[in-house]
This record gives sequence, structure tokens and C-alpha cells, in this order.
Amino acid sequence: MTQDRADAKRPRIVVVGAGFGGLEAAIRLSKAPVEVVILDRSNHHLFQPLLYQVATAVLSPADIAFPIRRVFRNRPNVVVFRANVAGVDLDSNEVVHDDGTRTSFDYLILAAGAGQSYFGRPEWEAFAPGMKTLEDAARIRARVLQAFEDAEAEVDPEALKSHLTFVVVGAGPTGVELAGAIKELAVDAIARDFHRVNAGDARVLLVEAQDRLLPAMSRESSHAAREALAKIGVDVRLDTRVISVTREGVTLEHGGHHEAIRADTILWAAGVMASPLGSSLGVTCDRAGRVVVEPDLSVPGHPHVFVIGDMAAVTCAKSRQPVPGVCPAAVQMGTHVAKIIASDVHARHRASGSPPRPAFAYFDKGSLATIGRAKAVADLWGRHFKGFVAWCLWSFVHVFFLIGFRNRVFVSLSWAITYLLYTKGARIILGDPESRVARRVE
Repeated sequence: MTQDRADAKRPRIVVVGAGFGGLEAAIRLSKAPVEVVILDRSNHHLFQPLLYQVATAVLSPADIAFPIRRVFRNRPNVVVFRANVAGVDLDSNEVVHDDGTRTSFDYLILAAGAGQSYFGRPEWEAFAPGMKTLEDAARIRARVLQAFEDAEAEVDPEALKSHLTFVVVGAGPTGVELAGAIKELAVDAIARDFHRVNAGDARVLLVEAQDRLLPAMSRESSHAAREALAKIGVDVRLDTRVISVTREGVTLEHGGHHEAIRADTILWAAGVMASPLGSSLGVTCDRAGRVVVEPDLSVPGHPHVFVIGDMAAVTCAKSRQPVPGVCPAAVQMGTHVAKIIASDVHARHRASGSPPRPAFAYFDKGSLATIGRAKAVADLWGRHFKGFVAWCLWSFVHVFFLIGFRNRVFVSLSWAITYLLYTKGARIILGDPESRVARRVE
């Protein structure tokens, strides 16, 4: 898919990935005298922080996705193409597509995000899916809901326990939110819908290898999150490693002791691995596959190529700490790179030298995580919040950063209905998830 130059006088900026960082960079560059080409394998921007709510039947997929083209409908210098990018040829300044065609660029912004990391055990993915796309969330939702369907039809007591056991691996924000939402789904939303089995008896385990939940947040918030999860019945296992994942369940190791747990549903939220596009650049990457970039986020030796978001390994210019792989950081990186490119373009038009490039400095606005209905933790402005206040802050921030008026309204209404009626309206099983019933009721 070789793209013809619409205007040879305008520099072409190719943005690979329309996540938080790529979208922010493209929006800001749309105001500059440049041509922007966005390449993404999906036609929508995804609000990933709310994926777990699609997986647990709170929201529908369309509530957290927005068409990329709609964002740029009034910005004629931005074109959008669905494309699978296979690599980058830095010698010829071209992006290589999976069909062998190429797109040339004057500047390149790689913002292709990250996938799940199974720490050298990729075979676990078949039994413990991660959650990075709408398709992932829909499959997990089907698997979770099918587990309750299987429990209703089951007469074998051991198989019944397996149907109603859910294991979430990884206690970062996604894992904490997912574990709380599954338990809340079972106890509040669907318990009365099943007549042969008590869905509220569902056992939810949250497994974390470190010594506390939410390791990126304060210890106060970590402690409050653990207390909130315990109150709703989530079994939290800290300092516990997963050493085996199979179709039948998981084997955990804690203090040298092993425990085998039968579970039909195992969900992975433990680690990330940057897009393999970074390795195609032929530069240094860290163990998570992130490109070790210059302080201005450019690729070493290639000042016209930038890597941002989950693909970038960079140290904050002010704190001298590694920049975390979170959405606010990606947005700030997109803004930073857009300013640098716009400044270079303006300098070129004036036939003057490019100004010095500033190093990227991440401004940490705080962290939030929700545990369930009216339960959350927040670290904001140097203070710690929990409970209903933190939940209100979490709700406001997430609605505010959603793209599209419709999405903001629908998400707000869904949350209001869920809060008032203790129900979840998106309990639809799509596809044909495997049934694990051992002995079906006659």
C-alpha cells in the first residue's frame, strides 16, 4: 500500500497506532503545515482503561471505542488507513506493510502499544487470555458468562467448583479492577438469574508475585484496595507466583509450597511486551521490548523517528525515574513529539536551524483504580482517597477522557443504572465459547 504524496512540499508524518499517544500527536500536528498519515490495524480508537468493563458485562464494546476517521473529519491534511505494519526500513525512510508494500515518511511516530507478556511461557496464552483489544474483552466476557451457564447445568460437585472459580493473574489496576468486577457480577448482577446454583458463591482469586497490590500506587492505596477486595470476597494471594497454567487450572507457589487450583476461567493481567515493531528498528530494546530512546523520544541516530507510549523506554528529565506505561504518559509523549516536529517544520520554512530539542519530562497527575460499586482508591495531588469519594473521582476522570459525546452519555447512563439497580446490561454471549460441563442435569 504505497501512498502517493498529496503535497510534495509538505513534510509527511506517519503515525503508526491511534492509541492515546498516536492520536494526541496526530491531533496536534493536524494544525501544522504537514501531511499526516495514520496507520492502524483497527478503524477505531479504544479507551483501554475501561476494557475490563466490557469483559464483565458493564459496558458494550461501542461505548469505549470511537472511529478514528470521525476525529479527523474536519482536518483535511490527515488521512487514515487500516493497515498491518510489519516493520520499518530506516535506510529508505519507509514503513513496510505485511503485504510487502511501503509508505514513505519524512517523520515517523511509532505508537503501536504493547501486548501481554507471559514471561517466556507463550503456551499459557491459550488457557489464560489477556485483554488488550475489544475482541479480547468480548472473548473474556463470553468465557466468564459461559462459566456460570455451565455451573447451572452441572451435577458433578468437583466440576461445579471449577466452573465457579476465577483466577486473575496480576494485581496492577487491570487485575484489581477485573477481580472486583467479576465478584460484583456474580454477587450483585446475576445471582438471582440462576435457580439451580448460587452464582454468589463464585470464588475469585487475585494472584500477585509482589508483596502488595497496585505496586505503582502508594502503600496507603494498596492497603485500602486489599481491604476493599476482601470485603467483597476476593481471595488475594500476594508473594505468590504462577508456575503452571493448563486447561484444568493453575499451580501456584508461595513460600516454597505449591498449590494446584482447578479453575475453568483464568485471566492474565500480569505483564506487557511492547510491539515487535521496536525490534525492527535495529536499536537497543529493554527486556520488555521497549525501544531505549533519546531524552527527546527520538531513536538513537535517527532524529526524525520517534517512539512513544508503551513502546518507549525513557527516563523523566525531572524526576530521573523511568516513565510508567500509562495513558497520561502516552498522551504527554504525543504532545511532546508533536511540538518538536512542528518546531522543526517551522524552522525549515524559515530556512533557519532547528531549535534545541527539550528532553521529555513526565508530569504525574496521579493514579486511580476502582474495586467495585462505590469503591476505589486514588493518589492525587499528594493525597490519598478511598471509598465513595475516590470512586466519584475515578468516574469523572474516565468519562472526561472518553472521546465522543455519545460515549460519555452512554457510559454515564450505564454506570448510573448499574449503581441504582445492581444490574449489568451487557450480559450477551457472542460466539460459541467451549462448554466445560462434566455431567449435565437431566
